[in-house]
Amino acid sequence: MGNEQNSGSENPAQHEEPIIRDKRRIDPETGKVREPNQDAAGNDVEDAVADAQADAERETISDEELQNLLNEAMNASTASDLPGEDAASAVEETEDARLARERLDDLRRVQAEYTNYRRRTDREKAELGEVATANVVTQLLPVLDDLGRAEAAGDLPEGSALQVIVAKLYGTIEKLGVESYGEKGEPFDPAIHEAIAQLPNPEVTEHTIADVVQLGYRIGEREIRPAKVAVFVPAE
Repeated sequence: MGNEQNSGSENPAQHEEPIIRDKRRIDPETGKVREPNQDAAGNDVEDAVADAQADAERETISDEELQNLLNEAMNASTASDLPGEDAASAVEETEDARLARERLDDLRRVQAEYTNYRRRTDREKAELGEVATANVVTQLLPVLDDLGRAEAAGDLPEGSALQVIVAKLYGTIEKLGVESYGEKGEPFDPAIHEAIAQLPNPEVTEHTIADVVQLGYRIGEREIRPAKVAVFVPAE
């Protein structure tokens, strides 16, 4: 009985035979065009609805699948943007490096120009100082010549007041960078000596200063006055 009740309670739809609808408009038996009827039209509508639902089910994706697709798209976009950001960063760094190099070159050029300007200014100042000192010493040369002749003649006794004053004057001249030159026995140099007399002498093999008539003076490389000398020349 139980089995019969179970078999009797089974869903009849499970044993229904498949329904086959003949949609052919030409009757295969008579060869004539079939007239449309309400049932056929209804069946066509039902079929169309079923097909649409099937297509919608095939085209619909789940929320999880949609989220996965979005994540993949975001990852791909991020991966594609990274090289661009690196490139932009590299371009920016390159631009900064170029600007820094230009600024450094400008600073070096300015520093070099300033250094050259300072050297030129210092040299010009030194030259102007030498010119001023030479002008002052030139006015004192006659006095220095007289004092030199007086000293050579013994008119300036050691320890006398005049000798002390002369010594102070020579010391001041030396502090200004002025030096005298021209001594007996030195080789004659026409660049700094002015020969006022030539004396043949068999004992010399080259032109030699025999006597100093007037001392020469110079300051640095600048000549204030050449030395006037008598020169021994080798005898023929």
